[in-house]
Amino acid sequence: VCLTLTAKRMARKNCLVKNLEAVETLGSTSTICSDKTGTLTQNRMTVAHMWFDNQIHEADTTEDQSGATFDKRSPTWAALARIAGLCNRAVFKPGQENISISKRDTAGDASESALLKCIQLSCGSVKKMRDKNPKVTEIPFNSTNKYQLSIHEREDDPQGYLLVMKGAPERILDRCSRILLQGQEVPLDEEMREAFQNAYLELGGLGERVLGFCHLYLPPDKFPRGFRFDADEVNFPTSDLCFVGLMSMIDPPRAAVPDAVGKCRSAGIKVIMVTGDHPITAKAIAKGVGIISEGNETVEDIAARLNIPVSQVNPREAKACVVHGSDLKDMTSEQLDEILRNHTEIVFARTSPQQKLIIVEGCQRQGAIVAVTGDGVNDSPALKKADIGVAMGIAGSDVSKQAADMILLDDNFASIVTGAAESDIMKRQPRNPRSDKLVNERLISMAYGQIGMIQALGGFFTYFVILAENGFLPSTLVGIRLAWDDRSTNDLEDSYGQEWTYEQRKVVEFTCHTAFFASIVVVQWADLIICKTRR
Repeated sequence: VCLTLTAKRMARKNCLVKNLEAVETLGSTSTICSDKTGTLTQNRMTVAHMWFDNQIHEADTTEDQSGATFDKRSPTWAALARIAGLCNRAVFKPGQENISISKRDTAGDASESALLKCIQLSCGSVKKMRDKNPKVTEIPFNSTNKYQLSIHEREDDPQGYLLVMKGAPERILDRCSRILLQGQEVPLDEEMREAFQNAYLELGGLGERVLGFCHLYLPPDKFPRGFRFDADEVNFPTSDLCFVGLMSMIDPPRAAVPDAVGKCRSAGIKVIMVTGDHPITAKAIAKGVGIISEGNETVEDIAARLNIPVSQVNPREAKACVVHGSDLKDMTSEQLDEILRNHTEIVFARTSPQQKLIIVEGCQRQGAIVAVTGDGVNDSPALKKADIGVAMGIAGSDVSKQAADMILLDDNFASIVTGAAESDIMKRQPRNPRSDKLVNERLISMAYGQIGMIQALGGFFTYFVILAENGFLPSTLVGIRLAWDDRSTNDLEDSYGQEWTYEQRKVVEFTCHTAFFASIVVVQWADLIICKTRR
């Protein structure tokens, strides 16, 4: 019964409990492994910056495009916008023609929706662009490849095809041998790689999610019109591409998250961020929401402050730690255990859902009670392995909801903390028989001295009023008890000289009894209202 009542209270706080055992487990949680996008942040992305032609530009999000800081006639920008519009599955929902573009609802991923709105504002109808360049085949984004690829018929060449790709910038750059500058393809040398890295770090340091874009004009002699592309057994090039540029999106943190993280820290709960974003971006967001506290440094921060190589820094001197997914892949269980044991503030970046399972297992080896959030199909193993799996009610897949013990109805990290506080009710100590007595002076005073007195006065008042209305004033009732109950007395006079038979007297008496108890019931109704409203 206690578990059910607590689960109902948690449901009112946007925590839908599927497994009643999770009610008690949530209150015992010592570690929370949380996603970033949509849980710690609002999942409302907006394109903020772009990097092309070796320059960083601010994106113009105004409807009239009056704040543009770059030349929209640039052929490099045209190529970048075309990739962002074509290699994109997001669409506007119908019936919104009279609504401003930035406020329109979309169907699709938050990142792709941000790109869709940006290109629609800057270049006009994305739908027309897609109609003129029909999609032929596609490789959707996945957590392993970390890129999305599509091939389109070319509007400007009836015989040719265009391959476009977007994804994690470092993965995209690794597949490129050329870069587009001022509309011309030039070799991707070390100088341009360094420029790319500097731009990437600058945009990531702003806490923005960065995507890389590249393309390739497929030669018509090898890929004529009608060529059957196979996305499963890839029969087209996915390397030696031309890098075009970067676009970064800002996803503001949820307002209640910093306070929720602070409550976790004060309650001794460790919060670990697990995200697929770049470490620089993940670190900036972690600092913004308080997962990495102000003043706490990573080994990279200490190395930069002391101007020494990272290898010379003792990892135990750093309270915070940012672990790249590629490093996690090569770690032994002992190395992961050391990180989890020696660092209080941890961020795992560029991770895959499979690595999330490894992180959960590592936390459990430390004796932690682990709660983990997830929304994707591939998050199911981690959700099942954790002591309490938490799925997203809005953005979560059906598979993740089925695997989870609890569902966040608002996808908000703060709701986990609120639910944990409700779950703590289960840990309340039973009453102390020495200090918490069932019957005490206050109870007796309230029951008999106050409420009991009101009930008695109300009952006696109605009793005597009914007798008086029938002729028996209170003064005449004194000393007539024997005559009143005598069956042989059928001429008992009232205050006005009227004679009453035994049967008539009893009818009046029973009416008075009913009124007495009815008065008590009415007063009890008032007591009930007082108890429920505490007024």
